[in-house]
Amino acid sequence: MDRECVSLLPRVCEVLAASGSSLPDDTILEKLLDWFTALTEAGESLLEACPCLLQFISAVIHDTASASGVLSFTLRLIGLLAAAEDDFIVLKESLVLDLVFSCQHWQELGLWEDPCIRIGWIQGLRTTLQHPNGLSFFIQADFIEPLLQLQTDTSLFVASAANQMLAHVLLFCQPVSSIGCNGTDKKEDEQNTSVSKAVVENPAEPMEINQDCTAVVDAISEYLKRALGVPKGSAQLHQCQQTLRLLALLLGQTKPPLHDKLLQTVTASLEEMVAADCSELTLPLMDVILAACSRVPDQRITRLLTFMLNVRKPADLVHAAAAFLRGSHHDRVHTAQSVRLLLLPLDIISGQNRLGTNTAGDMHRFAMTEQLKSKTSCISMISVCLTNTPQIAHMDPDCLPCAPDLIVSGILSLLRICSGDSSSSSAGCSEVFRNVIGSGKVQKCALEALTAVSNSPGANGKLTDVLTLLIQYLDNPDSDPTVLHKSYQALVKWMSVCTDVSFITDQLRHDLVQVVKKRACDMRWEVRDSTMEFLGHLGAMRVCQAPAEQACDASEALLGGCCCTTPLLREALQDPESYVRASAIKALAQTVMHSWQEGAAPTQEQTEIVTRLLEILSQDTEGFARRAVVKFFIAWFSSHTSHTPPSSPASPSCSLLMQSVRSVLSRGCADLDWEVKVHTLELAELLLDKAFLGHGSYTKGSDARPAQPHAYAVMPDRAYTLHTHGDTRAQDAESDLVDVLKSLVEQGVISALLSGLVDCDRPVALKACRLLITLKVTVCPASQGDPDVSDATATVARVSCELPRAGWAQEIRKILGVRTEANAERDLNALNATSFEDHSEEGASAVSHCERVSVCEALGSLGLDDRLEILSRSSDHVHNSPLSLLQDILTASTSHTHSNTQPGQEVIVDCY
Repeated sequence: MDRECVSLLPRVCEVLAASGSSLPDDTILEKLLDWFTALTEAGESLLEACPCLLQFISAVIHDTASASGVLSFTLRLIGLLAAAEDDFIVLKESLVLDLVFSCQHWQELGLWEDPCIRIGWIQGLRTTLQHPNGLSFFIQADFIEPLLQLQTDTSLFVASAANQMLAHVLLFCQPVSSIGCNGTDKKEDEQNTSVSKAVVENPAEPMEINQDCTAVVDAISEYLKRALGVPKGSAQLHQCQQTLRLLALLLGQTKPPLHDKLLQTVTASLEEMVAADCSELTLPLMDVILAACSRVPDQRITRLLTFMLNVRKPADLVHAAAAFLRGSHHDRVHTAQSVRLLLLPLDIISGQNRLGTNTAGDMHRFAMTEQLKSKTSCISMISVCLTNTPQIAHMDPDCLPCAPDLIVSGILSLLRICSGDSSSSSAGCSEVFRNVIGSGKVQKCALEALTAVSNSPGANGKLTDVLTLLIQYLDNPDSDPTVLHKSYQALVKWMSVCTDVSFITDQLRHDLVQVVKKRACDMRWEVRDSTMEFLGHLGAMRVCQAPAEQACDASEALLGGCCCTTPLLREALQDPESYVRASAIKALAQTVMHSWQEGAAPTQEQTEIVTRLLEILSQDTEGFARRAVVKFFIAWFSSHTSHTPPSSPASPSCSLLMQSVRSVLSRGCADLDWEVKVHTLELAELLLDKAFLGHGSYTKGSDARPAQPHAYAVMPDRAYTLHTHGDTRAQDAESDLVDVLKSLVEQGVISALLSGLVDCDRPVALKACRLLITLKVTVCPASQGDPDVSDATATVARVSCELPRAGWAQEIRKILGVRTEANAERDLNALNATSFEDHSEEGASAVSHCERVSVCEALGSLGLDDRLEILSRSSDHVHNSPLSLLQDILTASTSHTHSNTQPGQEVIVDCY
């Protein structure tokens, strides 16, 4: 533990012990406990390192005015201390354990009714059970009875903690002989029974502990047998539900023979509860039965499962079947039975007997039809059915009562009925399908199911029907925005798995174009936004017009290409909603980018789009659209460089791109949104990657800090050719490097990196710093004393960049000025007066407005390595630390002790 923390901890304990009823930050205690837990896990003894903790515990537990939160914290702290056997002995001898874990003590103080005390008691006691002494203490104090009572506590948090505690105790008592039983995974067994190993391996009193463990198992078994039964009121129902949750937890973690003993104890009660047909217990019972089946299935449990999937109310049958499919035990008989039950509501509503004749199915059909006539039950059952339909459609065909494509047909029929198509419901029960007409919930579930079954066996044959239906949904004026969004998603998904779009007729294409144009002008911004996203997805997707033909864009196959989509996207750039503008920009990048890669002269449309995007970047008031603009140019530049060889001459479209990039860099770096600035630096990184392509000293990717080369390291052939003595190519390489650096200066890359370095947002400064280090390693020679290197240094050093009079450049000047003064070579005034070589007439006039600084000199004087170390640490190393936590607690307590503090002048403390 840190020495300074040790010195502050006694004062912090005094503050907490005297805190009364309030603390400045209710997360203080949790964070303090997290710190103590970390120290304990690291093997440190808290009582040895912090003797003041024992005094704190004694003060709190004897102070009846202590806040319940502090008392709960103290209970958990005591459990944490007692988890170590040496500290356990100290606490036991000081009688602390007997006092704080006595339920009667807290009841006499009137504090047991507070859930904070009860949950602190449970969690503290559970932490104590890490060794045999802790288990002996638990058993001798007879804590099993109050713990069983808390298992049905009115507080769900307390009841859940009690369940977990009981399972922990039972696993502690599990015999070592359970390991590896019943074909279970050995590693899993070792993990689950590690605590029971500790009990049996204890050399002190193995027989006594073993007998005590048997008593605990018997007590829990008797409680389960007593608590399980047919509930006769709401109180008993709650008790049954909680007990079933506990039983499912135990059966899922225990191994034979303990697993078998528990089953033998509760099977008769389970049979009674299953026969009672209580709907509220359906899911808890299924959890128990499936947990019991996780081992080798017992015949009586198998009969219970069969009963649950047969003799129940229709709604309960559907929920039981869904629970079975969610489980891990899938025998063929019960799987087929569950599948039929889940498909039956869909079969009834559509009025088409796709499930064939089946005695069991016919038995349930009438009862389920009657249940579906209730609107609430109908929507609930159909939703459960649709949620499980994708899993069913991808199952082994031997488990299915019908072909997978018939399941797709059933979903389509249901969607038609929901939209009011009477032709699809003529064969069904009118009282049933009336319940789903216009139901948004059913429509959403059905569209999600339709999306998920797109790649199921035989689904390709339904493409025309699916496309026709989805166009109808998109055209339906009653469809809400979420339904329309899911319709678009389903259409994209089905098109993505389509291998042949020749089935799309001109009429279908025309209908889709019209409905997309209609939705692009919808009054609801959510619908317009979904439409833009849809156009973008189609533009990025490749499909085949026919099996033997070359792939084309899905937008071309479905909408006729850019002639339809581009005008809609350009119009959306003027949308009043920023989300829509951002989606339109992203869709433009996905849709028109491929047509801009061919190197032809830019069209008027392309120029207008670029102009509009730059206007958005500089004028839009919302960050979403501005971020999308920078990402657009990143995508454009990336696609252009990937399709253009480095040595190819610049094309007209490349000229438009590079002119735009300069504007994006200058405007993006000046943005107020930190994400815009980070994306701008990503664009600058792409320019660096392209500029230094082929230079061996350049490390692509700023996220991996480039390693500094050793002075005597053997370099690759192409690395540092500028520094190779006597090489005839040195002058050419040197000239290339100078040209590249000048190009980066002209494009605004250097200015973007320098402005990012001093940005107030840490992610921006961190990325800029990494890129500048990469640039420094590439252009600034690392060797000293070599004449050729000195010549190269002099040549590259002549490349300079401008520092504006205001803004970020002032901070750069400050950094450079401080470092030059420290080196006693020049001060800030001398730096401003230094005359650098001008290579153009324009440069002479620029000096009066902007001073110039050597790029290499700046890179060497900015202290990039030190800045990177600081930026990489973030602020957590100062503010999110134990020392900061302790200091904040003391600061907060000081403010509370000043009674003359005026309202509004309190010290607001957030303990990290």
